[in-house]
Amino acid sequence: MLLIAVALVTNMAVSCNEEDLPDNYYTATEMTAAGFLQNDPARFSEFTRILQRANFLSTLATYGEYTLYAPTNEAVNNYLSANNYGSVEDIPQNVCDTIARTHIVKGGVYFTADVSDGTLPLLNMDDRNITITCDSDVNNNNAIIYYVNKSAKMIERDDSVTNGVVHTIDHLLVSTSMLLPDLIKQDTTSTIFASALALTGVELNMRKVEDYSYTIGRDSVEEGLPEVFFGAEGEKWTKVKFVERRYFKYTAFVETDETFEKAGIYNINDLIAKAKAWYDNVFPEDAGKYDDDYTHPKNPLNRFVSYHILPFLVNYDQLVISGQIKDYYCDLSKADAEDYYETMAEGCILRASGPKDGKVYLNRKRMDVLITPGVRVLSPTESGLNLQDCANGVYHYISAPLYFNPEALNNRMRIDATTLFPDFLNMSKCRVQFNEKTMTMFKNNYLTNVKATSQSLIGVRGNEIWTNSWEGNMVAICGEFDIEIKLPPVPKTGMYELRLGYSVNPSRGIIQVYLNGTACGVPVNLQQGPEGWKEDTEDEEENRATDKSMHNRGFMKAPDSQGGDISNGGTPFRAAGHIMRRVLYTGEIRQDQENWLRFRQLLKGNYSLSLDYIELCPKNIYASPEGEDTH
Repeated sequence: MLLIAVALVTNMAVSCNEEDLPDNYYTATEMTAAGFLQNDPARFSEFTRILQRANFLSTLATYGEYTLYAPTNEAVNNYLSANNYGSVEDIPQNVCDTIARTHIVKGGVYFTADVSDGTLPLLNMDDRNITITCDSDVNNNNAIIYYVNKSAKMIERDDSVTNGVVHTIDHLLVSTSMLLPDLIKQDTTSTIFASALALTGVELNMRKVEDYSYTIGRDSVEEGLPEVFFGAEGEKWTKVKFVERRYFKYTAFVETDETFEKAGIYNINDLIAKAKAWYDNVFPEDAGKYDDDYTHPKNPLNRFVSYHILPFLVNYDQLVISGQIKDYYCDLSKADAEDYYETMAEGCILRASGPKDGKVYLNRKRMDVLITPGVRVLSPTESGLNLQDCANGVYHYISAPLYFNPEALNNRMRIDATTLFPDFLNMSKCRVQFNEKTMTMFKNNYLTNVKATSQSLIGVRGNEIWTNSWEGNMVAICGEFDIEIKLPPVPKTGMYELRLGYSVNPSRGIIQVYLNGTACGVPVNLQQGPEGWKEDTEDEEENRATDKSMHNRGFMKAPDSQGGDISNGGTPFRAAGHIMRRVLYTGEIRQDQENWLRFRQLLKGNYSLSLDYIELCPKNIYASPEGEDTH
């Protein structure tokens, strides 16, 4: 397909603030999205015909929630001319269908106030991202201009209709069929990184798109299982729906040539030398052994490139908890919002942080004070005009060379459960807010990094403003389950405490936990809290004594850096007696081997484990003379 480019104002690094815009919303209180288009044929007759041919106009006339990006007649005619079509009728049917699906987001209503610099939480109906960026209009008092997928300007926005919202755009939205490594190699601003991607052969591991062995019936996708019951009394908790298609996706962090040059790297040979200096220091046992084989996973350049790649999709505004969820749950005065991801470099983990400044950093380390500033990830708006999203992933520009540094990662790792499952990350709705109480899952044996029995149901609940869960989400494991989950690697071999974060509920069972096949102490009763829990007082010595007493029993209070409506003075999780951490294991965990955590339900019936987060805490923190912080 032809990629349509538009000329934008060159300075894209602006603040997309709704307050900067005039209040010019149009509200069609008695009109559907389809009616909105049909009521204005002078502007939308051509796009209306595309929707008719694709059988989507009737869809937009029905009850539901839709975000529609509607190109004008002029936009459609420009597309027809560029592709040598005489009229809409000349567009091949499959292309017409794709165009229609590309402009519709089903299941969510997104105004510009909801997403102004980032990716919509839901995919469009062609299962592709919609990215919103912005710029300032220097000819109109610097009013904010919004762009869709960096190619189409919103010439009218936020037109409310009975079944959603319509944004009018000046170009058709088109998607590239390129795969991620090819998209990166096309980027003329990042030639050094692209050369390294090709030289190491890492790009060959980034070319999968879809698992065609995965199939599911339409009834399962649309209706799902009628009910799932948790607990001996048959408590109704949620509905379950299955994912229709299983995709493979990737995320890359890319330095531009300009970024490399600021670090003294002017060509691929300079990068090879720098990578050797960095990784010979981190892995001295491998120094000099693989320097001539760039395709070997222990080659320094290969490790450098692989560390830039995540084997799953994480859009910019999903790298860490963000938006309304971040505002509701996080006390950023106590700790940065953080998430951890396993990279394609063997044994190397990556930390993403979202501090008070609203930006996103990689391997930033803050413990009361900032220790390591980290590498900043540029937002979609800051990244300029280059298309960064494609059929099997996305890439983000970064502000400085990124490499694995165990010391920068040597802190308590609190790993949100959703980040443990690449397949959940690849699907829509995993780490974003939605309101329906639905557990979304894949068929058994189709989850990466999971070994499970046929009796195990494993699904993800997205963020919701009410849960007692870290970052507002959870992975629910249901039934008479027996499941093993691969943990991300620790930064370096050493002594760690392994902890489970969870909340008590009568619908949850009693589980035996194992690490690498060895039982982690006695079973964990998820239905009752620990003895000895006491609410914090004004006396810090008394609080520390309570914490020590609980820790001696294998329990810890929940952190105080998140809570319910905490930005408005709400209750931190630490103050809730039914939310806690359980110490599962204390001992050596190796960086150079896979570590598997097994959960086995001991009760008969449909009980559940609400898997919230895992903590891996090194000894220098849990046994420090000052004591571990409460954050």
